[in-house]
Amino acid sequence: MKIKLLASLAVGLLLLSAPRGVAADKGDAAAELKALVTKIQTKLRAGEQTEAALAPELKEFDDLLAEHKGEKTDVVAQILFMKAQLYEQVFKDTTKGDALIEQLKRDFPDSGPAKMIRLEAEAKKVRDALKAGTKFPDFSEKDTAGQPLSIANYKGKVVLLDFWATWCAPCRAELPNVIKTYEAHHKDGFKIIGISLDQDKQKLESFTKEQNMTWPQFFDGKGWQNKLAVKYGIHGIPATFLLDGQGTIIGKDLRGEDLEEAVTKALARK
Repeated sequence: MKIKLLASLAVGLLLLSAPRGVAADKGDAAAELKALVTKIQTKLRAGEQTEAALAPELKEFDDLLAEHKGEKTDVVAQILFMKAQLYEQVFKDTTKGDALIEQLKRDFPDSGPAKMIRLEAEAKKVRDALKAGTKFPDFSEKDTAGQPLSIANYKGKVVLLDFWATWCAPCRAELPNVIKTYEAHHKDGFKIIGISLDQDKQKLESFTKEQNMTWPQFFDGKGWQNKLAVKYGIHGIPATFLLDGQGTIIGKDLRGEDLEEAVTKALARK
């Protein structure tokens, strides 16, 4: 499982926009959406996560959209976006979710949610181009210690590019496998470059020291807008690319034993 940008935005809306005991005023789209989010939040936490269980709330989305028909605002667009995310992320019904996304882009083309969706589509094209057998486009940056950082510096080495963050639970769950593989093969020419989507450098450095993650990290404090994450269309983490000694992609998003096996094979071919 990955943490994805659009999913995190939807969760953020669920967690951050819920009102603190304030009733929704009729006609106030923002307040009405907050009240609806609170109801959904309560049901999700209680394990009610089916379309049938949330049928009353889905009807409220439709009622809100009808009530505010003609208002081309970000708030009204978010009503449609939140409904789409319920289908995409909770019900796992991409057919209905995609239809709602298309409606959002058509009815609210200049809204914040529509712009974010377009950015995600563009990022997907970039990600899809980074496939096995292609050269990974190089970069020239500095790591957290101020040292030069680029793929070219590791010519002849097997390199894992690891997009991650300390706050990412799936990243932390996979970390023991990454550390184990690194410790087993570092002496044979296996290298790792971390690209951290953290925003707190001190927390990042404390965490990597605690976990004995001795490989370099790129950090710019911009979270999802991390310079390299944006460049390579990363909208979900953990995201990894395994490169051979010439910088060619030989594996993507390898986990557990698959990572160990791929690194072993790549080193044997050196």
